[in-house]
Amino acid sequence: MKKISILGSTGSIGKQTIDIVCKQNDIQILGLTANTNIDLLEKQIELVKPQVVAVMDEQKASILKKRIRGKVEVLSGMDGLIRVATLEKVDIVVTAVVGMIGIRPTVEAIKASKDIALANKETLVTAGQIIMDLIKEYKVNIFPVDSEHSAIFQSLKGENKKEVSKILLTASGGPFRGKNTEQLKDITKTQALNHPNWSMGPKITIDSATLMNKGLEVIEAKWLFDVAPDQIQVVVHPQSIIHSMVEYNDGSVIAQLGVPDMRIPIQYALNYPRRVENNIRKLDLFKVASLTFEEPDIKTFRCLELAYRALEEGGSILSVLNAANELAVKKFLEDKVRFLEIPEIIEYAMDKHCNIKNPSLTNIFEAEKETYEIIESKWG
Repeated sequence: MKKISILGSTGSIGKQTIDIVCKQNDIQILGLTANTNIDLLEKQIELVKPQVVAVMDEQKASILKKRIRGKVEVLSGMDGLIRVATLEKVDIVVTAVVGMIGIRPTVEAIKASKDIALANKETLVTAGQIIMDLIKEYKVNIFPVDSEHSAIFQSLKGENKKEVSKILLTASGGPFRGKNTEQLKDITKTQALNHPNWSMGPKITIDSATLMNKGLEVIEAKWLFDVAPDQIQVVVHPQSIIHSMVEYNDGSVIAQLGVPDMRIPIQYALNYPRRVENNIRKLDLFKVASLTFEEPDIKTFRCLELAYRALEEGGSILSVLNAANELAVKKFLEDKVRFLEIPEIIEYAMDKHCNIKNPSLTNIFEAEKETYEIIESKWG
């Protein structure tokens, strides 16, 4: 029986992870965490009966504790999150929280010799060197949950990584593929949240619309697969059937295909190296009929260009990129800034930053705090 904890169980990835576990009889959930959604967390407690849960919001944790009356241990705050990530009998920690809040529990989980099923982009985007050094030091595994990184992971299986020529990272293009800046001037939150292929949380859906999601994935790919930035090519593939590809030095390209359903990469991460039967719709190539590919428009969707710039520079500016994007997206979702202001805000924060080449965790969190202050001073 494999034992797991899920950090961010009430989010999109967390809910789908629980769905997978409930359909298998050989995985047990020992810990769950949520930010504020204790109504859903309470239902999840009844469903999977974990040993420990944690709620980031201390007031909400107190309310939940009264509701469930000792059925499970309820913790709160960052200490609670770390406790759930380091439970003694846990084998794999699914990191599905959104934001840099995922860094500390991931670090502690690795130090506690837990394998990581990574769905939290910010951990590698901002602290990639630190995390990968710890992965090697503690000899644990990191299994990518993102569909694109899972596809790359699968396309590398059994191959010599030294023979990799290029990673072809696919992107759907989001809801505004083909539009120019003039057409994007008055884009609304509702339009941006309407993704053509994937069902995701609001933050990642907006990131997909700006192509920042792909920029963050480029940065993740650099750390996960130990390749240079110029070895990662983004390819717009509107059908979202090929989830990514690896080109080798002999010209061969290996791809992973499947229907756009996040439960497939989640299940693969949880069961690696096994493939487990499921009831997910299978790919019908006759219905798909054609697969098309385009170059990304980085002049219109500048977030991707900014991500490459941050990756080339390296260091604490990666934390600035991430933090500025988080705050800009939050302001857009609150109708405080326009869609096209998102890259403006990110670039402004990056230009103001004094980069630290080899940042510590303290430097990373300080860069986040300073970025928020810089942005609030102009867009507050």
